[in-house]
Amino acid sequence: MKNQSWPHSLIFDKQHLLHRLYTLQQQDRHISAETIVRVAGEFNLPVSQVASVVDFYSFFYRKPVGRYHMLLSNCTSCGYQAGKTDLLKMLCRSLNVDPGVTRADGLVSISETSCIGMCDHGASMLINGIPLVGLDETKVTRIAGLVEQQLTLCQWPQDWFQITRSIRQSGMLLNNTGSSGNSLTKALSAGPGRTLDMIEHSGLRGRGGAGFSAGKKWRLCREATGDAHYVVCNADEGEPGTFKDRVLLQCHAGALFEGMTICALVIGARKGYLYLRGEYRYLLAHLQEALELHYSNNLLGCSILGHAGFDFDIEIVVGAGAYICGEESALIESLEGKPGVPRIRPPFPVTHGYLGQPTAVNNVETFIAAAYIVTHGSDNFRMAGTEQSTGSKILSVSGDCRNPGIYEYAFGVSIQEILDDCGADNVQAVQIGGPAGTLVAHRDFRRRISFEGVSTGGSFLVFGENRDLLTVNQNFARFFAHESCGFCTPCRVGTRLMEGSLQKIVDGRAVAADIEEIKRLSSLIMRYSHCGLGHTAANHMLDSLRQFPGLFEKRIMQQAFSPQIDLEAALETARQITHRDDADAHLD
Repeated sequence: MKNQSWPHSLIFDKQHLLHRLYTLQQQDRHISAETIVRVAGEFNLPVSQVASVVDFYSFFYRKPVGRYHMLLSNCTSCGYQAGKTDLLKMLCRSLNVDPGVTRADGLVSISETSCIGMCDHGASMLINGIPLVGLDETKVTRIAGLVEQQLTLCQWPQDWFQITRSIRQSGMLLNNTGSSGNSLTKALSAGPGRTLDMIEHSGLRGRGGAGFSAGKKWRLCREATGDAHYVVCNADEGEPGTFKDRVLLQCHAGALFEGMTICALVIGARKGYLYLRGEYRYLLAHLQEALELHYSNNLLGCSILGHAGFDFDIEIVVGAGAYICGEESALIESLEGKPGVPRIRPPFPVTHGYLGQPTAVNNVETFIAAAYIVTHGSDNFRMAGTEQSTGSKILSVSGDCRNPGIYEYAFGVSIQEILDDCGADNVQAVQIGGPAGTLVAHRDFRRRISFEGVSTGGSFLVFGENRDLLTVNQNFARFFAHESCGFCTPCRVGTRLMEGSLQKIVDGRAVAADIEEIKRLSSLIMRYSHCGLGHTAANHMLDSLRQFPGLFEKRIMQQAFSPQIDLEAALETARQITHRDDADAHLD
C-alpha cells in the first residue's frame, strides 16, 4: 500500500533553530549580533538563549570565515601530521594565512577541528563542510593553487572527495541485506508486546559503549506516562577513531529507519528524530532520499503498511560541532534548541526526555541490530557472542595498520585476532573505545571485546612501536580540554590543568611530584565532574601511567621543583614590544 501524501515538509522544510542558524551563516559566512536578534524573534526565544547556542557550537562563527573554509582534523588517525610534516602549517604558509584568522581578502580561512570520522582515509579535512581525504604535501600544494585560482569545489579533482566504505569484514549486521520493510512487517504481525519480548530475550545491549539493555530501556519508556513518547537516534559519534556510523548511514539507512519505527511501535511513539553530527552534514541528502523512499513505500507516515492508527514520522536534525552532544541528555538539550549541556540525572530520558516526555535514545548500530533481531529472531542473535554480550560488534579500526576500516565480529573476539586481521605488526598498544576508553598494552592482547571484558563503542586505535604515546596522550588531553562544555569547574578547569601538566612532561620540565599531582587531579576530575566526559577524561593518562610508567620517568627532571610557567620565555613578548634585549630585560 502506497502513502501518496507523505509530508515532504517534515523532511525538507521543517524549521529547527540549528538549521536556521546554519542557513543564515551560509549566506553571510558568520552569525552577527543582528542575526541573533532576528532569529530570536522568529523563534520567540530570548536573545540570550540564541546567543548561547551560537557560542556553544564550534561550527557557528561570530566573525566571517573565508569563502574557502578549511578545518583540518587533528585526530591521531586522520590528523594533519603527515610523517614529520605539519600539513596545517604548510597550507597556512602556502596561502599566507594565520590559523584561525580569515585572510584579509575574505577568500580563505584555515583552522583545526576534532576527529571528522575519516580515520580510514588518512589525513583529512572539511572544506566548506565537505570531507577531502588523503592529504599529503603534494595535495596541499595543489589545494593552495586551486584556492588562489578561486575555482569552485566542483572544478577540483573529484577523486579527492571520494569516501570509500572500507568494509573489511562483515558479520550478521553488515551482511543483512533483507528487503525493505521485512522487519517492520514482522513486528506488526507480532504486535508491540511480543516484539518487545523478542528484543529483551535477544540480550541486545546498547552499542554506544555503556551497554544498557535495549529491551529494558524500551520497556521503561513504554510504561512511562506522558503526553507523547519519542524515539531518538544518536548519530553523533564523535569519539576520535570512530567512523562506523558513517558507513552504516551510507549503507544501511533503511535498516536504521526500520529499527526506529519498530521502537516507535513498541513504546507508542508518533515522532522520531535522527540527530546527525555536524561533521556528517554531507550525508544529509542521502539520508533524506532514504526517508523519502520509506514514506513513498508507506514504511513511515500515516497508517504504516495499512495498520490504522500506527503513525510515525522521522525528522533529521543536524548538530553543529559538539562532542558532548553524544551524551544522550546533552543531545536532547540540543534537539530542544539549547546548548548541549548534559542534564542532572535522574530523572532519565526514558521518563523525562525530549520536551520532558518519555524518550528512547539509542545509537545507529543498536537500531539496526533491533531490526535484524525482529527479522531473524532472538535465538539467531544469541547464537553469536557471549552469554553477557550477545550478537556482534562493529569496530572502526585505524592507526598503525595496513588495512584500516570497518570490521564486524561476534562479541568475544580477542584483540590479537583483530590486529592480525587488520595487518598490524609490532604493536605496542591499542586504545579501545577512544580517548575515554581503555589503553591495552601488548601483554594483554589476549583480552576480548565484550561488555564483561574490554567494552567499546567502536573505536579501535592501533599504535605501533614507533608511535610516541606521550604525544598521543597530549592529543587526547587537548581534545578533552577543547570539548568540555564548560558547565562544571572540575571538568572545565581540570582538563586544562591536565593538558598543561602533560605539556610540562613532554617538554622535559616535570619532576616526580608532578606525576603525583596528575594522579590527584585525575581523581578530582573523575569524581566531581558533572557528566561522563569529565568522568572519563583522565582514563588515557591513568592507563598510560599504569601500563607504560617508563614513558614518563625518562622525561622527569632530577630537581625537586620545576615551575609550571617558563618566566624567561614569558618575557619574550615584552622584549619584542619594547625592542629591548639588554641584560635588564632578562631574568639572569
